Amino acid sequence: MGRIAIITGGTRGIGAAIARRLNEKGYAVAATYHGNDAAAEAFARETGIRVYKWDVAEFEACEKGVAAVAWDLGGPPEILVNNAGITRDAMLHKMAPEQWSDVIASDLTSCFNMCRVAIGAMREAGFGRIVNISSINGEKGQFGQTNYAAAKAGMLGFTKALALETAAKGITVNAIAPGYIATDMVSAVPEEVLGRIKAQIPVGRLGHPEEVARIVEFLVGDEAGFITGATIDANGGQYMA
Repeated sequence: MGRIAIITGGTRGIGAAIARRLNEKGYAVAATYHGNDAAAEAFARETGIRVYKWDVAEFEACEKGVAAVAWDLGGPPEILVNNAGITRDAMLHKMAPEQWSDVIASDLTSCFNMCRVAIGAMREAGFGRIVNISSINGEKGQFGQTNYAAAKAGMLGFTKALALETAAKGITVNAIAPGYIATDMVSAVPEEVLGRIKAQIPVGRLGHPEEVARIVEFLVGDEAGFITGATIDANGGQYMA
């Protein structure tokens, strides 16, 4: 069995593509989810990947969840992909406090929770790979997404600081900032709106979840040990930092 990997939000969209990719490459994969039981059960049946349900916004749930994965797969995670997240869009002057706090908790605090639970074993082992899935909107901002943009931008600072703390321990921490990817959520956007989005992307199309998954595959490999604290953009040229 290969290295143990946890992918949060790993049963749908980008997370599912990452889980599939790592599973195909021989990693022992655990995919977490929170809301959609039917989708998770279908994903598990189709792929044979173990799925676990917990809320990554809650620290104690992460402690218990990671312990369950370690018990089932024979050890603590050596690879962690923080992909779980939500959106609760609204212009700031109309945004409810709960819309702010829910997104910050699910998209940013979840990174602290999962890394805090997993980092001790990685430090003891002298090896770890952490990949945080941020967003183009955390780099350039987005109308109606002050909460989401703040959370995803926060992930980038978190990535750099944790990379500095862990580099001497053989642990790398990197981020990926995808642009518009052809997930179910994006594909559900009205065709007229989707056309305007595509017109802003120099390559002229949406990205594929598998394209993000291949970046993750590279970053979590043993040979990627000299890359840490980096943010890799995967947005078709829509935003160039």
